[in-house]
Amino acid sequence: MNKNLQTVFVLLLSVVFLASCSEPQPELRRISGFTMGSQYHISWFGGEATPTEVHEQVEDRLAHLISVFSTYEKNSELSRLNSNSETLAGKPVQVSPELMSVLQDASYINRYSMGRLDVTVGPLVNLWGFGPEEREGVPSQAEVDQLLEMTGMNKLALDKEKNEILMDVPLYIDLSAVAKGWAVDDIGLLLEAMEISDYLVEIGGEVRIRGAKPSGDWRIAIERPVMEVGHSAQRIIAPGNHAVATSGDYRNYFEENGQRYSHTIDPLTGYPIRHALASVSVILPTCSLADAWATALNVAGPEAAMALAEANDLPAYFIIRDGDGFKEASSSAFERMFGSAGH
Repeated sequence: MNKNLQTVFVLLLSVVFLASCSEPQPELRRISGFTMGSQYHISWFGGEATPTEVHEQVEDRLAHLISVFSTYEKNSELSRLNSNSETLAGKPVQVSPELMSVLQDASYINRYSMGRLDVTVGPLVNLWGFGPEEREGVPSQAEVDQLLEMTGMNKLALDKEKNEILMDVPLYIDLSAVAKGWAVDDIGLLLEAMEISDYLVEIGGEVRIRGAKPSGDWRIAIERPVMEVGHSAQRIIAPGNHAVATSGDYRNYFEENGQRYSHTIDPLTGYPIRHALASVSVILPTCSLADAWATALNVAGPEAAMALAEANDLPAYFIIRDGDGFKEASSSAFERMFGSAGH
């Protein structure tokens, strides 16, 4: 290359380098707040909307979803349905599209988890003191048996075309195992409607990711069941365009006479779960199904949960009590995505 051509080439490289350096890098934007008894955090890149505009739309949408799903708000759609179930039983009842969608997801997971997820266990949740009405003490076997007769997804029929439900008997529906994940998906779709394609939405530990950061993939930490200073993450993964939901019994429980009672109720027995599975995380394209599956697997216990995960090809990661410590396990689908547990 002669000297003149070399000079021109160097100048062209300099122009390209300066142009690339002068291009503005996407700015990470964040908002947060409180909803559904927990906190939410949203991070994103791109889009024309300001954080204030996004925050206003997110808050409005979350307020609407609470007005549909909450069992703590007396005037919510679900609370009105529950409080009037005596008179509504045996009659078709029109419900909102949001409520129908969540009930459909719950019905699907109920079927494929062999009944481990059941949103009609609300009376049992309340009986054990984990619902909107506080209660102290352990209920009797007779009380549990009586309420078991009043629960069961087989007593609830869904008509998607008409947005109607039919309760064979008066039911009390509790959507806490599904609605939070569904809300995460819903807020993700709201961001996409605002032309935001690279984001992370988290509500109470349930996460939905789409796109990536300029520096690479979004990364998620799966929490240890026991918080240790400087060691809060058990496993860090990059889920890609997926959602991550975790269910565990290590946060919400009570103790009486030396016995630990988890907030998670087994629909098959009516009692809080009692097994060695401390937490389970499920990774799926939608947070609604990931949330519901995480609850179902947590109810099932380590062996049955692993069998269900394998039968349904679910990417699932388990943290299991082992003496005074914990051990990890993961399903085949999880290992195909992220490698084996412990790596």
